[in-house]
Amino acid sequence: MKIAIIAPLVSAIREPQGGGSQAFVSDLARGLAHRGHEVHVYAATGSEIPGVTVIDTGVDPRSLAATLYRASGPSGRDPGSADSAFASAYSAVRETRHDVIHNHAFDAPAINLAIGLNTPVVHTLHLPPDAAIAAALRNAAQGVQPPAVACVSAFQASTWREVTRVDAILPPYVPTHSVPWSDAPGVGTVFAGRLSPEKGGAEAIDIAQAAGAQIDVYGDVYDARYAREQIDARRDTPGVAVHRGISRTAMWAAMARAAVVICPAKWDEPFGMAAADAHACGTPVVAFNRGGLGEIIVDGVTGFLVAPDDIQAAADSVRRATQISRAACRGHAEMHLDLGRSLVAHEHLYQRVIRRRAGAAVNE
Repeated sequence: MKIAIIAPLVSAIREPQGGGSQAFVSDLARGLAHRGHEVHVYAATGSEIPGVTVIDTGVDPRSLAATLYRASGPSGRDPGSADSAFASAYSAVRETRHDVIHNHAFDAPAINLAIGLNTPVVHTLHLPPDAAIAAALRNAAQGVQPPAVACVSAFQASTWREVTRVDAILPPYVPTHSVPWSDAPGVGTVFAGRLSPEKGGAEAIDIAQAAGAQIDVYGDVYDARYAREQIDARRDTPGVAVHRGISRTAMWAAMARAAVVICPAKWDEPFGMAAADAHACGTPVVAFNRGGLGEIIVDGVTGFLVAPDDIQAAADSVRRATQISRAACRGHAEMHLDLGRSLVAHEHLYQRVIRRRAGAAVNE
């Protein structure tokens, strides 16, 4: 198949990645190309995916700063800049014939501008329900060739089905066979994620301190005020080390060295790639039981799920993590969280929408 992937344009697709959806777009593109498909990724200026054709849309990701998603309140999203950016992206897409177009951008213009294309379209929703996105999907569903809609976890699909049709679940699993892992007991804890309230970086520090464990925090600033008030203010705290975002290979190495990865999500996590990455590294995860994290972590087997916001229960679980088999974590990742499973699911959905489009064309 000849596949066009429209990436989120708010950041370049290159290491260190700007978030889980960006990391998965890179994994997906390389995985599909390795399976023999011709893949074109339409991305912001500065993007780079080894082994994959990346089409520069001419969009400077800095121009979309006002469109950044805010889970904690109004985003201040600027539809004008997004309209212009995605008009440029779709203009580039139209220059080449593809068998399927797969959009990963969480922007209403990315959905509206795909209406009327002759090529089958898939939209993957990487974030929780949003009124503007829901309206765009309802509008697209009324077209002659409605798009397919996918979510990244069963939990996320259950929330989106309240406002729109969901055709498939396409989890952003990880390339476990590329991830080095360790069966040796690790040391300390790790938090990895953007520095914004919903990811719970501050809570991760609180949990580690309550457990008497050191913590390494890895992440780039997403919410400047939060990073300044909740993370920077703790940089000099004994046992706390705060680092900028690093490449995934370096992140995997850090996770493999750790005793525990902490995922104290303050929102209903749509998936939880950090937890899946950790298991691929053989590392147990302690997490608040929110959103899709319960579909990644097997409580008591690959880590511990505790009640949301229960810092003490999470700290107790960090201390109990030595009970968890690292080999069990890795085995779970290889069997249930591997990218190969996701690639097959993508191929099946692509084939389905292509057949549906071909059938519709015959009936026209």
